[in-house]
Amino acid sequence: MNLSLTTASETDHRSATVSVAGELDFMTTNTLVDYVSELLSTNQTLDDLRLDCADLTFCDSAGLSGLLNIHRQTSPAGIQLHLDRRPPHLERLLDITGILEFLTATPDTSADSASGE
Repeated sequence: MNLSLTTASETDHRSATVSVAGELDFMTTNTLVDYVSELLSTNQTLDDLRLDCADLTFCDSAGLSGLLNIHRQTSPAGIQLHLDRRPPHLERLLDITGILEFLTATPDTSADSASGE
């Protein structure tokens, strides 16, 4: 089980990309979530967070839970989450669970949404 992460920020500092390689499972999910949490806390002007999944070799329910956790951090902050270059196994998992649209929906940061109306 091997999860390696690298980041690259766009020149306008409004977008960050995290490249995810290896297995995203029970043993490695916290590594990704912690990494993204740190990235978000040190880059508070982000509009977009891109997870480049091209080199992701495996994702299980713990990995999906981690993606949902990341969404819970990005959405309230008004940051659009993107799951780029999804391999077929991830695409299938997201399709079966029906969470792709939820994870990548445009964050609603309107005043009505914040007040629960």
